[in-house]
Amino acid sequence: MFDRLEDILLRFEEIMNQLSEPDVANDTNRFRKLMKEQSDLAPIVESYKEYKQAKQNIEDSLAMLEEESDEEMRELAKEELNDSRAKVEELEKKMKILLLPKDPNDDKNVIVEIRAGAGGDEAALFAAEIYRMYVHFAEGRRWKVETMECEEIGIGGMKNVTFMITGQGAYSVMKYESGVHRVQRVPETESGGRIHTSTITVAVMPEAEEVDVVIDEKDIRIDVMRASGNGGQCVNTTDSAVRLTHYPTGIVIYSQTEKSQLQNKDKAFALLRAKLYDIECQKQHDAEAEARRSQIGTGDRSEKIRTYNFPQGRVTDHRINLTLYKLDKVMNGDIQEIVDACIAADQAAKLANMGESA
Repeated sequence: MFDRLEDILLRFEEIMNQLSEPDVANDTNRFRKLMKEQSDLAPIVESYKEYKQAKQNIEDSLAMLEEESDEEMRELAKEELNDSRAKVEELEKKMKILLLPKDPNDDKNVIVEIRAGAGGDEAALFAAEIYRMYVHFAEGRRWKVETMECEEIGIGGMKNVTFMITGQGAYSVMKYESGVHRVQRVPETESGGRIHTSTITVAVMPEAEEVDVVIDEKDIRIDVMRASGNGGQCVNTTDSAVRLTHYPTGIVIYSQTEKSQLQNKDKAFALLRAKLYDIECQKQHDAEAEARRSQIGTGDRSEKIRTYNFPQGRVTDHRINLTLYKLDKVMNGDIQEIVDACIAADQAAKLANMGESA
């Protein structure tokens, strides 16, 4: 680990020297790449420098204990020694986590797709509530949310909804939400007071740039039509809705949320790129069986990840055995505690996997 840290420190100093050169600022692409690398390495370098300083403090304290006869000074040296040893242990753990292989998609924006599953109208109502939960969570982090597709039902539910979250590191946080979410409660339409169980599926896909996915125009059919809806502002009088059909995969994208045909087309292509990129990522996950063992369920859409039990006011994440009795707050977007626990569990699993490999 320490050989690697020394290499990172040398590379960081090299980057800083290059950034100070006058010519670099004139080359936008090179400047951006260097700044990105510098930003990625900075936390590791800072921790490593702190670690080296703490190790030096240990040596200094031990030397003082050997040389110093004054009891008060010896006590100060012992206190410094204990603090430095604790800091070294803490920094070693921190650096191991910082050195874990980074998911290349972590810094990307995300496209989230929520679909009602078993449970009919109750599942559609729950899908709408989970959508609002994510919107509140994203807004709390000052991320931008933009709806891309939505199929509503008359009672306020959603059969499906697709939306983009734009914000730094959105995928690194939201990727743990992929899977089956289950709700247990008494529906408003249930006269007998019986608890029903309904499910929805959540798919979280990193936004794919054009460089990530190359789409051959011959593989696409583009149809334009008038938007459909419940009337009023939902229906356009021009052919603004766009439907894309991707022949090789059979994926069909329908976009009508914007009044402009061009905007709907852009949204449809963004969603198609994300889905095609996601398919490739899933293939890679399947191929890397060993790597998947170190995950806590960020790749399998059929996995039941969480239960929302309304009668008991609890939320249980089954992957990490976490139960919280603050369902109201969670449904209002307070899911940070769950996210943090998932990240910690994922890091612990990867560290354990690295230990086994070593």
